[in-house]
Amino acid sequence: MAPTAMALRILYLHQHFSTPDGATATRAYNHAAALAAAGHAVTLACGRYAGATTGLDGPFRHGARRGPVAGFEVVEFDLPYGNAQSLAHRSLVFLRYALAASRLSLGQSWDLVIASSTPPTVAIPALLARRLRGTPFLFEIRDPWPELPAALSRPGGTSTGSGGVPGAVLGAIGRLADAACSRAAIVVALTEGMARTALARGTDPDRLRVLPQGADLALFGPDARPWRPAEAREGEMVAVYAGAHGRANGLGVLLDAAALLRATGIRILMVGDGAEKPALVARAAAEDLPMTFLDPMPKRRLAGLLAGADVGLLCLAPVPEFAEWTAPNKLAECLAARLPVVTNVPGRAQRLLAEGGCGLTVPPGDGAGLAAALLAMADDPARRRVMARAARALAERHFDSRQIAARLVATVEAAAGHAPVSAIRAALAP
Repeated sequence: MAPTAMALRILYLHQHFSTPDGATATRAYNHAAALAAAGHAVTLACGRYAGATTGLDGPFRHGARRGPVAGFEVVEFDLPYGNAQSLAHRSLVFLRYALAASRLSLGQSWDLVIASSTPPTVAIPALLARRLRGTPFLFEIRDPWPELPAALSRPGGTSTGSGGVPGAVLGAIGRLADAACSRAAIVVALTEGMARTALARGTDPDRLRVLPQGADLALFGPDARPWRPAEAREGEMVAVYAGAHGRANGLGVLLDAAALLRATGIRILMVGDGAEKPALVARAAAEDLPMTFLDPMPKRRLAGLLAGADVGLLCLAPVPEFAEWTAPNKLAECLAARLPVVTNVPGRAQRLLAEGGCGLTVPPGDGAGLAAALLAMADDPARRRVMARAARALAERHFDSRQIAARLVATVEAAAGHAPVSAIRAALAP
């Protein structure tokens, strides 16, 4: 039996959804829009994520509002969420979203449910729909839970600022992940490392696919209008970090590097927000570091900033598991914007930059190494230009969000059609 060619009724569950008008990841937007463009009826259910823009602006009624966005329907629950909230508050919001989404998954007839984690509780409504209504579901792993929080919470690890996740909670999340990975019609992981965690939790290899994080090559392309903040002086080399400012990001090392870069003509731009940002801003001001801090901005505005920069920065705290278990969208966007990348993340990111010849990797936690790598970039503009061309070429080979979305559409159609393994493999071929 080949995958069905009929229009599918799809419920897409992603709590942190945003359109490109927001300042956060747009993977779910791209995939839902691609499914709708392929003729499927898509309803995407989300919460109110800090920095996100859902495309809806009407009033909430009975705890939700809904409306059309980019060819699909969005149901936005009145459940505010932000990384600055306490662990207890965030956990309550996760459970309230799972309850609201469960009513939706059981209250209508769906051909397929897509459950995109994090949070892992998004699997609850998908599992309920499968058990009570026989609805197949696709489980997407964007961050491996409980593996990643367990690594962050262990002695010697890096706390996310929540004080760590209790062991009993990690155990419950592990059982939920086991159920999702073993019972999903298809499991999608963003990296090979995440895929290995799915295999360990019971996913059949024939039901597993790696679809990486992507970037909009048109948005982060040659037509982006370059700009720089007023603090960036003429002739300075500008390096941009755009992302979360949490403890897991380990951004103090960028300030360590900046302290060694005074009077070198190098400026570091920090774009984003998070629990650690006030302390970072205070230290940079106290030490008069060559840094500029900017608020989160819509993707279109960020594309222009990257177009006006010289180097992209990818930084994480020195947690070994980050090497294979993270898929920062900032890496794909920097490469698409023709930016050479300097990073302190080993593993997957290091291999990609080495393959493409478009960046430098230094050891985790090494501020002096980051400073030296940025100086090397500043001293060799010709090398930067070669790396810039290579960065764009790497993005076109691996990180075109349109191609990734097209593969997701084929994956969904195969999963909903209960296709045999041979048909699934054909549908999943790049």
